[in-house]
Amino acid sequence: MADSVFDVVVIGAGPGGLILTRRLAESGVNFVSLERNGDVGGIWDIDAPGSPMYESAHFISSRSCSGFPGFPMPENFPDYPGHRQLLSYIRSYADHHDLRKHIRFNTEVVKTSQNDDGLWQLQLSGGEVLQTRYLICANGVTWEPNIVEWPGEFSGEIRHSVSYRSPQEFAGKRVLVVGCGNSGVDIACDAAFAADQAFLSTRRGYHFLPKHLMGIPSDVLATKGPKLPFRLQQMLFGGLLRLINGKPEDYGLPTPDHKIFESHPLMNTQILHYIKHGDCIPKPGIERFEGDEVVFTDGSREQIDLVIAATGYQHASPFLPEDAWEDKGGRPDLYLRIFSKRYNNLAVLGFVEFASAAYASFDEMAELIVADATATKETSLARKLAEKKQHHDPDLKAGHRYIATPRHANYVDVDRYLKVLGQVKRELGVAS
Repeated sequence: MADSVFDVVVIGAGPGGLILTRRLAESGVNFVSLERNGDVGGIWDIDAPGSPMYESAHFISSRSCSGFPGFPMPENFPDYPGHRQLLSYIRSYADHHDLRKHIRFNTEVVKTSQNDDGLWQLQLSGGEVLQTRYLICANGVTWEPNIVEWPGEFSGEIRHSVSYRSPQEFAGKRVLVVGCGNSGVDIACDAAFAADQAFLSTRRGYHFLPKHLMGIPSDVLATKGPKLPFRLQQMLFGGLLRLINGKPEDYGLPTPDHKIFESHPLMNTQILHYIKHGDCIPKPGIERFEGDEVVFTDGSREQIDLVIAATGYQHASPFLPEDAWEDKGGRPDLYLRIFSKRYNNLAVLGFVEFASAAYASFDEMAELIVADATATKETSLARKLAEKKQHHDPDLKAGHRYIATPRHANYVDVDRYLKVLGQVKRELGVAS
């Protein structure tokens, strides 16, 4: 039974899970990490079942801003690495820290529950049951597609973007991509050159940020240049975008109902090129289907063969109890976007949203998670953090008015978030 009882269990061996695994290995605690696929990499493994990756996918933050702390991306990587380069980098991180020895692969968690002693019991797909004092979920946020339905009957094909892989799938078809997130716009660009005709349907207007400004990655310019107040950033970058791109409505796209940086950054201006060349035609939201036609809210209609619904994902951990956390605008309500308020021995890494590279911030979060996971109930750290989980409700948005969508329910201003996180860690005596 010794190999079935642990102090800590981590679910997931993507980037967040690997960061936790490294910190837990350094702590010397009795732990194991579980990964349902055959190797590390998470969503960046295009061959993993359920991965949302597609052949044209690239990182939306730059190489120089996006690496694991202490383990930068190779200098020969381009400014914005492709998914295969990212996967090789993530796996080299696991090799560098010898993390695979702590991970059980091809091991899926089917269900979790707590026993009377407060221990987590994990039922695995093979029938085995593990027990752990502390449970950490790092299973990611892009595995459970958000399925949207529209009125009417459609004689063509409708697929969620999670199933999309290659532009070859669009050959000879009239393709409608629904959704204007980064993946949706990427896929619309693929359809623009591969399909007979591409269309992009969006109900809301967005600001389209270039990946480079003056030949420099935009995030490098934003993070390594002078630190400006948020409102001044909005004014300067908003004016710069109008100068470079014009207004979204100049392209037939909706006028944004929010200022720049009040939604997740849309790092793609290539779509504007395709729109102006007629290769992708912007359309408003879908009103209904009629046979092989899609009728839009402006009354226009188009014959369509394939609809790709780039409608996002649920922040889901289906193996957890239904009461693991309260719902907040379609997203889990977690202390510091990390800790369950209902189960004092449950934490999540990766359910936070911000306009910044993730890995360095994940490492900062992981430090506090591991400190909590490895503390005994009697310690001052455990008692103080348990109290904070229930009563500390800091402003993590820095007063910003992010748009009212489920994705932005847990959105934070990364500078304010890391400042609050640092303050909490200092109060608890957690080194950083």
